[in-house]
Amino acid sequence: MVREGGMGAADRGRWLRRAALVVALSAGVAACQPIYRNHGYVPTDQDLAQVQVGRDTRETVATAVGRPTAAGLLNDEGWYYVQSRVRHYGAKEPQEVERQVVAISFDQNGVVRNVERFGLEQGRIVPLSRRVTESNIRGTSFLRQLFGNIGLFRAEDVIE
Repeated sequence: MVREGGMGAADRGRWLRRAALVVALSAGVAACQPIYRNHGYVPTDQDLAQVQVGRDTRETVATAVGRPTAAGLLNDEGWYYVQSRVRHYGAKEPQEVERQVVAISFDQNGVVRNVERFGLEQGRIVPLSRRVTESNIRGTSFLRQLFGNIGLFRAEDVIE
């Protein structure tokens, strides 16, 4: 005897099978979605607009945009801010899909000499913006090495 307004055992069984199918399909669709991870820090264009070539020093740059993190590089010639975006898709190897580098170089007195933003396009280094006071751009070999490492990292280097 079925109670009025209630479900019978057969109806309950069908409902549970449908619910299990919906959960399994939802999990399958969610597993196929790529997961993106961002690493590093690059100052925004608004922050970089505060940095004036030929006027600002290391201290004023540190106040305006901050010092490079451990992922960046800090040396006598300049500061390099590096940010990358890595896509994880299922069981496939993680793939770097975007990398940006901001290079702020200083002269021997610690005054900003140039501010440059580089991107990556089809495996080539592309200057996205540049404020240069001299024609000789130093530190390019570092940037070429940095961009040349794309695809040469292991999954354990990325996963924290």
